Amino acid sequence: MGRYRARDLFLPPSLMSLARLPLAFAFVLCLGHPWVALGVLAAAGATDIADGWWARRHGQVTATGAVVDPITDKLFVATVVGALVFSERLSMGSLVLLATREIGEAPLVAWWALSRKRRRARVEQPMANVPGKLATVLQFATIAHALFRGRHVDVLLVATALAGALAAVSYWIRDLRSR
Repeated sequence: MGRYRARDLFLPPSLMSLARLPLAFAFVLCLGHPWVALGVLAAAGATDIADGWWARRHGQVTATGAVVDPITDKLFVATVVGALVFSERLSMGSLVLLATREIGEAPLVAWWALSRKRRRARVEQPMANVPGKLATVLQFATIAHALFRGRHVDVLLVATALAGALAAVSYWIRDLRSR
């Protein structure tokens, strides 16, 4: 239950998580076409919602999926935000605000990847994190706003950073309580 299995990469939840990698590349390619990039962003958001739902609903929560999902999330966000910074739609400071949750969760993801006991706990107690979902929604809203060079990106960035910090803290608390 707490072991990585290559075959688990071919389960629908892992495939949905892994789909965010080519979607990140597609986002970079369509950056000059904001509506298309927004569609790619929406597709990535859909996979983020669907993978966890499917895994819990169909009993396909695995140690492999518990690590693949947050890693693909972080790679997708890093690629998208990097593209927005490179295209000057966001500033370098925006990078830190948008990545607050990822920065806070990075040590946990490493811990989950390295500890069979922690992976087993995540598989045995899978549950969505409401602050994490809020942070994701705000990240996507901020990125969408930046795509169209919206005026209130700064307000969304602060809200995203606050939600991200709350999400990271709640993940840490949940993980430490489950010990």
